[in-house]
Amino acid sequence: VQLQASGGGLVHPGGSLRLSCAASESTSSFKGIGWFRQAPGHERELIAAISNDATPTYIRSVKGRFTISRDNAKNTVWLQMDSLEPEDTAVYYCNVLAVGWGGNYVPGLDQWGQGPQVTVSS
Repeated sequence: VQLQASGGGLVHPGGSLRLSCAASESTSSFKGIGWFRQAPGHERELIAAISNDATPTYIRSVKGRFTISRDNAKNTVWLQMDSLEPEDTAVYYCNVLAVGWGGNYVPGLDQWGQGPQVTVSS
């Protein structure tokens, strides 16, 4: 499966952006799809995930501001980002998810595409 993320841009604090992640085929063989981000000087982190039954999970810093959703018929996952803050500035990636030894979500594919840049600045 190949994933293509799109939809980044420059936005003022408090603004909104919507990211899209289109899969080349069904991802049902994985546990879900996640959105990751990597800010300069930081490691890539999983910020939102959606399981195959559409159960969402978020890290604390984006909960209540970001919404992850999916359309299985379109093999697409979206990340609606509202009330954006400068701390959300990063390159965003999507990946399918597997479950690691600790029971947490881990990236399902080793390859990462070129994710969209999201810049939040006044």
